[in-house]
Amino acid sequence: MLRQTLLTATLLLFPLVTSADDWPQFLGPQGAARSSDTVATSWNETENMAWRVELPGSGSSSPIITGNRVIVTCYVNGDGNAKRQVLCFDKNSGKQLWSVDFPIDYREDGYQGYITEHGYASNTPATDGENVYVFLGKGGVHSIGLDGQRNWSVDVGKESSNRRWGSAASLLLFENSVIVNAAEESKAIIALDKATGKELWRQEAGMLELTYGTPRIVQLADGESELVISVPEEMWSMNPRTGKLKWYAQTPMTGNVTPSVIVAGETVYSFGGYRASGCIAVKAGGKDDVSDSQVLWTNQSSSYVATPLLHDGRFYWIDDRGIAYCTSAEDGAVIYRKRVGNLQSGRPVYASPVLIGDHIYVVTRRSGTLVYDPGDAFEPIAQNEIAGDESDFNASPAVSDGKLYLRSDQALYCIGAKS
Repeated sequence: MLRQTLLTATLLLFPLVTSADDWPQFLGPQGAARSSDTVATSWNETENMAWRVELPGSGSSSPIITGNRVIVTCYVNGDGNAKRQVLCFDKNSGKQLWSVDFPIDYREDGYQGYITEHGYASNTPATDGENVYVFLGKGGVHSIGLDGQRNWSVDVGKESSNRRWGSAASLLLFENSVIVNAAEESKAIIALDKATGKELWRQEAGMLELTYGTPRIVQLADGESELVISVPEEMWSMNPRTGKLKWYAQTPMTGNVTPSVIVAGETVYSFGGYRASGCIAVKAGGKDDVSDSQVLWTNQSSSYVATPLLHDGRFYWIDDRGIAYCTSAEDGAVIYRKRVGNLQSGRPVYASPVLIGDHIYVVTRRSGTLVYDPGDAFEPIAQNEIAGDESDFNASPAVSDGKLYLRSDQALYCIGAKS
């Protein structure tokens, strides 16, 4: 009976994503940042370059893939008519299938501070295999059919945080709802009906300010579900069907929290805080304040931007200062910490690591994609640069059908053997 309950719950979470080759949201299926595919470990502008297409504008949002479609968002600022654009390409050929424009007829935050790092198209879309859902910050949330028709649009706020750093969180789909971390736009987490865009619930809180991560779902053994998110100084669990708070825990992450939480079974991990102030592991399933009862450990090692990869009891990531980390999921202890060579100065990494087959892939901003193996030491086996593209690569990669999809501020790339 329990097995049937869990199976039913899993189908409700992802009812229409049936293809193993789909990459339906930020960091792929269930946000786990892993694929069993095998993709090329080396490439350049000619080697293993299946195709490339020029993009009309910049973006830090990651590509998503459903069926034969790869979808990205861009910010286009030409002739004084700024807009955000959603584009769909054939994943096998790179042929553009459609695009949808969303004019910016409202006041955006100025191009200053961290907005200059990630831009105005930073939210990764999500798909249920039937429609694509996009979050455009102050431009709202939109549902688009797979053939490019607009279904509905909803405004979720046009406020700004005290830093005015711009929007970053990506969407999460749960059952019949689209869940939006609109912390930047309205200091709220909002659930919208997938079919109509109607607001199902809203949780407002001042503590959401400077919360940039994507919420995740924990599936408990008793069949219950929790919506978890990390905010400055606390981790929260809510009922994903009602938005009501279930439990909270104090955390060491102060200032701002950018990485998304990581879920493994009934354990939730979080990293972040201003200048990477710590990490925490919390056992889900509690009630009210669980700071003393459910916190498994805290540690000072952390990531400022990237969401670490959890694999075989260890976390792996390269931080925005170009330092490669491996830490223990048992207690957060550092296994290795090593400065990565051959990286441009500044903030060399924004993307999150992805495990593909037996290798970890980390996209750097201006120094190519690093490929290395999990283990006790950081030893890259490849560093793949694409000549002719000197724009930023901020987005995490997508994987489908043995191919790797990368996007920069300039182009979208498909890495793999040519069809």
